[in-house]
Amino acid sequence: MTTAMEIKQVLLVDDDLNIRTLAQMGLEGLTDWKVELASSGAEALSKAAEIKPDLIILDVMMPGMDGPTTLGELKKVESLNDIPVIFMTAKAQTHEVELYQKMGAKGIITKPFDPMSLPDDIQGILSKS
Repeated sequence: MTTAMEIKQVLLVDDDLNIRTLAQMGLEGLTDWKVELASSGAEALSKAAEIKPDLIILDVMMPGMDGPTTLGELKKVESLNDIPVIFMTAKAQTHEVELYQKMGAKGIITKPFDPMSLPDDIQGILSKS
């Protein structure tokens, strides 16, 4: 199980620059985590392979390769398939949350999120999984 002590590097994947900026400010401002950014599923796969983050926060709806497809691709790579993934989405209906968890996501953070509580939200999800 991942705890606050073990998270050193987070890969944050979202096609929206404002979301990436807000989340990065919240995470780096309130924790000692280093946040790497990616704006697409393809970039996420490349960066994940390069940096081997402790956690991936992945937008569900992105042009090109969406979050669920990106998660599926991550699961195919042995060195990446045990990195915890938390989806970030504006649409988090119960059946979707259950589907994402069946796919291997640890949980969901809904947009809009509060950057000040984002680290606690992440810890809450990881402590339950």
